Amino acid sequence: MSKPKLALVTGGSRGIGFAVVKQLCLNGIRTIFTCRNPHDGQQTLRELAPFAALLDFHPLEVSDNGSVAKLAEYVRGKYHNLDILINNAGANYDTWQRASSVDIAEVEYTLNVNLIGPWRMCNAFIPLMMEQEGGHIVNVTSGLGLPENLDGSTPAYAISKNGLNALTRCLAADLQGTGITVNAIDPGWVRTAMGGKNAPRSPDEGAESVVWLATTEDFSVSGGLFRNRQQIPW
Repeated sequence: MSKPKLALVTGGSRGIGFAVVKQLCLNGIRTIFTCRNPHDGQQTLRELAPFAALLDFHPLEVSDNGSVAKLAEYVRGKYHNLDILINNAGANYDTWQRASSVDIAEVEYTLNVNLIGPWRMCNAFIPLMMEQEGGHIVNVTSGLGLPENLDGSTPAYAISKNGLNALTRCLAADLQGTGITVNAIDPGWVRTAMGGKNAPRSPDEGAESVVWLATTEDFSVSGGLFRNRQQIPW
């Protein structure tokens, strides 16, 4: 009998992250989810009470090295493995800014959460995946980070996602032959606190492709960008 899979989802208490956690549980996958506020984490556990046997919560601030290290120590000590890492946590959809007049403090914060945060997570958990000779890393990105969409608007967010795309490709190249895949997924425009109420997709619809990519049995593709279950050009 095969060992049940273990997934880790950042930003799992609301929006796309919450829907991803729920769908992973529906697939029978043991899931650790994180968020910054322990109160929000406990509320999520209550909302997902039917899946209590599959759920674990750990607080996390992805912009803090120490917080990421504590999480990695917890996962290694309790579970000894990790099959799926979904870097979903994101921040600061700065529609009020332009690239030529940006608040650099906001840029620094956004890059720390949206780009360096996932990089911290990868550095912390790749060794665990290396020990088991495989795993899937999924970075939740945005079409705003694609070169053709870098028009000077939403600059901190767009550039952070462009950097996340570059990180995805760099890590995939570096991990070639290890059994670890690193891919990016654009869930589309989703009705979340960040996406707004006019977005055409529900959180469940946005999460569906994330979970599909995270749970695929295909380890042949790494360094790709996906949307609607299809690989698209960078």
